[in-house]
Amino acid sequence: MLLKLVLPLVLATICAGVHNFGHKPWPKDVPKPSLIKGVRKADPPPEEWFWGNVDGANYLTQTKNQHIPQYCGSCWAQAATSSLSDRIKIARNAAWPDINIAPQVLISCGPMDGCHGGDAGVANKWMAENGITDETCSIYQARGHDNGAPCSKVSTCETCWPETGCYRPESYLTYYVDQYGEVEGDDMELAMMTEIYNHGPISCAIAVTDDLVAYTGGIYTDINNSTEVNHDISVVGYGVEDGQKFWIIRNSWGTYWGENGFFRLIRGVNNIEIESGLCSWATAKDTWSDINFPDYTDKFLSKGEKLAKNVYHLVKKMLENYKKKQELAKNPKRSQAKTCRVKKTLYEKGHKVIDPVPHQYVSDEELPEQWDWRNVSGKNYLSWTVNQHIPQYCGSCWAQGTLSALADRFQIAGGDKFPNLALSPQAIINCRAGGSCEGGNPASVYEFAAEVGVPDVTCLVYEAIDGGPVEDCTKPDINLCRDCTWPPPEVGETPNCWAKTEFKRYYADQYGYVKGAENMKKEIWKRGPIGCGVDATDEFDKYTGGIFQQKIKQPVINHEISVVGWGKDETTGEEYWIGRNSWGTYWGEYGFFRIGMYGDNLAIERDCVWATPKL
Repeated sequence: MLLKLVLPLVLATICAGVHNFGHKPWPKDVPKPSLIKGVRKADPPPEEWFWGNVDGANYLTQTKNQHIPQYCGSCWAQAATSSLSDRIKIARNAAWPDINIAPQVLISCGPMDGCHGGDAGVANKWMAENGITDETCSIYQARGHDNGAPCSKVSTCETCWPETGCYRPESYLTYYVDQYGEVEGDDMELAMMTEIYNHGPISCAIAVTDDLVAYTGGIYTDINNSTEVNHDISVVGYGVEDGQKFWIIRNSWGTYWGENGFFRLIRGVNNIEIESGLCSWATAKDTWSDINFPDYTDKFLSKGEKLAKNVYHLVKKMLENYKKKQELAKNPKRSQAKTCRVKKTLYEKGHKVIDPVPHQYVSDEELPEQWDWRNVSGKNYLSWTVNQHIPQYCGSCWAQGTLSALADRFQIAGGDKFPNLALSPQAIINCRAGGSCEGGNPASVYEFAAEVGVPDVTCLVYEAIDGGPVEDCTKPDINLCRDCTWPPPEVGETPNCWAKTEFKRYYADQYGYVKGAENMKKEIWKRGPIGCGVDATDEFDKYTGGIFQQKIKQPVINHEISVVGWGKDETTGEEYWIGRNSWGTYWGEYGFFRIGMYGDNLAIERDCVWATPKL
C-alpha cells in the first residue's frame, strides 16, 4: 500500500539540475520492490572481470543510443533492458541468436514517465509481471507514452505491410524477468563485484555532470563530488590499471561517446554515487530452451487435432489457390507493391575485385558438407537480427540484406570480439546509396560503403522512412550521424539535435558478384555471408519453418536477403541454404529460413553480392 501511495509522487518528480538524463530518484525511506526465490550464488569475485571478454568470448549485446532520432530520457529503460539482454546471452552461453530486449515497450507501456524519466529497478518489476519483446517487435523510436508514442495493441509487437498497414503478428516471443532486487551489502563495492561476477551486468543510478558528458576516454574521476543522481547506466565489469581500480560501464549515448559507448570510472570511493546502494539486478526466466523450429507448437497437439489442422490448411490452401487464379485472370502481372529490390540507381559499377576470389582457389573437395556462421565450433559470428517493416513499412531489403552480411564479416574478421557491430540502413537510405523505401540496388550499397563508408546504428537509428536526403555523405550531416539533447520534444516540435562531426565509418574494401551453388558456398565459407536476391512470393511471406521449396517457371527477383550458410537434412539428404531475412524474429525460424539448393528456390542462386571489410 505504501508503494502505491508514494509512486505517484515519484512520477511527478523530475530530476533537477542542468541535465535530465532520464533517472527519477526513488524515495530513500521506501524499500524498492524485489522478488527473490531462495539463496543466490555468491562466489568470491576475482580481482578483475569483464563480460565483454571472458576467455575470449563476448557476452555483451548491442550498444544503444537513447538520444536519437530525437532526445528521450529513457536511460532507465535502456539500462534495464541492456542488462537483461546481456544476462540472457550469458545464460545461453553466447549462442545464436543475441536477444536484444526492447526499451521501447517500457517507455510506451511501462510503469514510469517514458521519455521524462524512470527507474531501472521498477522496470525489472514491470518486466517480471508483464513480459517484454525484442527490438524486431518494437523498435526504438525515442518517444514514449508521454510525448507521442502511447501504449497500444501494436506497442508490444508490430509488423507493417503495404497491403494491410500495421498490426500485431499472430505469434511472437515474449521474455520475462524471473527474479529481481537491489544490490545490498555493508561493503557495496564488494557486493557489486560479487553480483556482476556471479550473475551478470547490473543497472545503477549515478550523478552525471558536464565533465562526464565531455568524457572521451581513460579512468574518469569526478573532482566536484557530485551527488545529484540523474542517470541510469549498466555496470558490465571491473578492473585495475596501474594500481587504479575502476568500474567498466555501458552508457546509452552511442558509440561515438567515450570508449565505444562505454566508460571506466574510479572504483571504491563512491564517485558520482556509483556505490551508494542504487544498483538493481534481474535474472531472466528461461523462455527460449523449448523452442524447436520449425513446428514446435505441434508437439502439444493430439492426433485428432493434428488431422483437423492438416485438413483445415488443405482447404485453406485450395481457397487461396482459387483466389489467386481469379486475381491472375484480372491482372496477369504479379503485384509489385512490396518490391524492395530494383536495379535502376545512380550507382552502376557493381564490382571492385583486385584479389583472387574464393571460387578461383578453393576446390569443391575442400568444402565442408555443412556450414553455418551462427555456430562455428560453438561460436556465433552474426550481428543482430532486424525488421525492415517497423515502425512502418519500408522497402529497404536492398540495404538490410547487404549491410547485415557486411557487419557479419566485420564480426568474423574480428573473431566476434567485443564490441558488437550493427551498421545503419537508415544512413544508407538517407544518402540514397542505391535506393529508398521504394526499393534499391544491393550492389550499390557496397560501392557506397567502399567509397564513403557507413556509420553504425547508434549514429542513426532505423526509422523506416525516406529521411534526408543528404547532399554530401562524405561530410557530417544531421541525417547521417546525429546527437540530441533535452527536452524530449512533443509531437510537431522541432527536436534539439545537431550533426556529429566525429564518428566512425565502416568501409568495404572489395566487392563483387557471385552466383551458382558451388561458387556461393566457397565465398560464404572463406569470407562470410553474402547478399542474394529472391522472388518473395506469397508462399514465402507465410513461411513458418522447414526447408522451403516452390517451383516457379519465371522467377522475378524482388527481395534481398542474406545467405549465412548451408546444411543437409539428416533424413532425406536434401541440401539447403540458410538465409537471414529482415522481417523480424517472429517470422520463419527466428527471422531466418532454410530453402532448397539447386532448384525451386526462388532464384536464390542467380544474383548474389559480396563485400570484404576494410580493416
